[in-house]
Amino acid sequence: MKKIKHEAQLFKLALEIGEGYAMKRGYKTFPQGLSNRDKIECIYRLLINDKLITPLPEDKEDGPNMKHRLIIWITRQLPENHELLQD
Repeated sequence: MKKIKHEAQLFKLALEIGEGYAMKRGYKTFPQGLSNRDKIECIYRLLINDKLITPLPEDKEDGPNMKHRLIIWITRQLPENHELLQD
């Protein structure tokens, strides 16, 4: 996996936007205390279901790879001049 600059901030943004997307799709808010691991998997599977991201091979489907896929997804949603995409 290639290291991405501002990975932590991009991940946080991916979770926020992913949660918002899930709510627009009819999901209720995530329960208080739900782990990031569970949020990652839920958002990841929703995006796959809606064909917004390409699924990982089954043998690579784990927390770090799903997290990385969400970070890649959010980098493609942001405008090119966004501060988190700058070097």
